[in-house]
Amino acid sequence: MIYTVTLNPSVDYIVEAVPFQLGQLNRMKNEAKFPGGKGINVSRVLNRLQVETCALGFIGGFTGQYVETFLKNEGIQTNFVNVKGDTRINIKLKTGVETEINGLGPAISDEEVEQLLQKINNLTPNDMLVIAGSVPKSLPKSLYEQIASTCREKEVKFVVDVSGDLIHSILPYHPFLIKPNHHELGEWFNCTIESMEEASYYGKKLVAKGAENVIVSMADQGALFINKKMTLYASAPKGKVLNSVGAGDSVVAGFIAKYIQTYDVQKAFQFGIASGSATAFSLELCQKQEVEALLPEVNIQVFDRGGKL
Repeated sequence: MIYTVTLNPSVDYIVEAVPFQLGQLNRMKNEAKFPGGKGINVSRVLNRLQVETCALGFIGGFTGQYVETFLKNEGIQTNFVNVKGDTRINIKLKTGVETEINGLGPAISDEEVEQLLQKINNLTPNDMLVIAGSVPKSLPKSLYEQIASTCREKEVKFVVDVSGDLIHSILPYHPFLIKPNHHELGEWFNCTIESMEEASYYGKKLVAKGAENVIVSMADQGALFINKKMTLYASAPKGKVLNSVGAGDSVVAGFIAKYIQTYDVQKAFQFGIASGSATAFSLELCQKQEVEALLPEVNIQVFDRGGKL
């Protein structure tokens, strides 16, 4: 089973109001509501790729119930910890430009944290866990390290897609996969990454520090896959970007979906990049047929510091 953890899920409320006047009564042109959070996005894409998945994390109140019901209606299993506060609402206001207003999320008690850790402690070596998103301010920053430690102890493969310096405390537990974009990778090493050669150099540092596999995405420049045995380059399919939300999560989901089917990292890398592009080229998360249509456009080549070979 593929499990995902989302510590601070949301109801994403997307509102389109054009024209928009500050301080005046404005009427919506369109609206939509979706469950939000990086781990939840991974579960939703895995489900669309016909991979069984279960979403973990914290939910509360009527908004939390909305998230859980929505996922169950899509056929996704859930095993959330219910908390006293309400799951947050994130507003995405489209007025010609997009403005985001993110909610704070509920306070989470030590007892509720222990409930989540116990669920993770019950995983087996046949499972895989995806740790994605930020840690809420009400929780200790060490929580992801605790989860990584438990996975290492239980011999559970785990995938990490987080921002900020949290990654450095997780690397010693040997995550199966890390997927930064080039901006995040640069932040981790206090530098700016603009070329594939630079991405390869710093991606290899992540492998040296403990990551088994690394995917570095660089938008329309393509992406790199790095482990101890190889460095691969994937070209980016051509298309109009309509939606950046969930593209990185789709890369993770696509990689996992193909890997557990083939145990071939090259095929998994290709499928992951096609999945991320399919989401970017649509208004919502990708569908399986959209991913498969883009696969021929994702060309995989061996890469070294001298360039593509």
